[in-house]
Amino acid sequence: MRPTVHDIAAAAGVSLATVDRVLNQRPGVRHVTREKVETAIRELGYVRDVAAANLAKGRTYPLVFILPASDNSFMHGLNAEISQAVLRSSAERTDIRTIEVPAFDPAALVSVLEELSREKPCGIALVATDAPDVRAAVDRLVRERFPIVTLVSDLTGSLRHHYAGVDNIAAGRTAARLLGRFLGPREGEIAVLAGSMLVRDHRERLEGFTAVMAEEFPDLVILPVLEGRDDPEVAHRLVADALGNAGIIGVYSLGAGNRGLIRALKEKAVDRVLTVIAHELTAHTRAALIDNTIDAILNQDAGHEVRSAIRVLKAKADGLAVIEAQERIRLDIFLKDNLP
Repeated sequence: MRPTVHDIAAAAGVSLATVDRVLNQRPGVRHVTREKVETAIRELGYVRDVAAANLAKGRTYPLVFILPASDNSFMHGLNAEISQAVLRSSAERTDIRTIEVPAFDPAALVSVLEELSREKPCGIALVATDAPDVRAAVDRLVRERFPIVTLVSDLTGSLRHHYAGVDNIAAGRTAARLLGRFLGPREGEIAVLAGSMLVRDHRERLEGFTAVMAEEFPDLVILPVLEGRDDPEVAHRLVADALGNAGIIGVYSLGAGNRGLIRALKEKAVDRVLTVIAHELTAHTRAALIDNTIDAILNQDAGHEVRSAIRVLKAKADGLAVIEAQERIRLDIFLKDNLP
């Protein structure tokens, strides 16, 4: 059996109130008595339940989420999940706020991180722009003992504590296999729509996608990446222009901006049949699956990512271990036949 505070009190010959003062580092205990209690703790191998102790003390965890200001449905969904977490704040003992920064702007993200270093929240979750200045700012905060979680897009090589998101290389490989299998023996060109190569999740998806295409579907030629900056209007213009190429038989949308993609696809629907794989299940992509504009959607659960980030930040603030299996984010594949 695990030792309890009653065991500590009996071994040290003190009251439960004295043990509580020592465990919570409160004043009012003589030095010699404190040493007796600490010796009993070591000899008994007592391990504190930090979460229970914080609950008893009524501790609140101020947490900050930094998101890109973007007119794309996935980020709107992520914001909505954070809003749901705010509604649970009382039960989860959190105080959550969201800061939006311009999308794909490393300098703006660094500025916010530097400001937060002065405010000292219990933890920070951010959608990372993969740039040296951002990595350096994150590393400074970690060295200053701030818990940091990257959300959706990672910052590999930094000192961040945890990444709450899917395996994006695996996601890109999955997209390539689906697209290649759907196209079968056809030969032709594949258009790829990304947000920006400044974010690691888009680069990793492209890496996985191109690797499988080269290995297993050499008759499918990947065209230069279209960077739509997750903006539906920019994505619409780029895709509409690209579809003027009659050799395109497939499209992989590895970022957001899917509203613009869908509009361009519908405008070209009379010309040819295209096979399309996209990311993130939203109201728009759901409708496009149902009407056969899109063939398959790869989805990450934004709610799971937000809940995971909160759990990890609280654990790191308390010096507790993270349960890796609980925080693994699943990649879902949806066709029109298995929509939730």
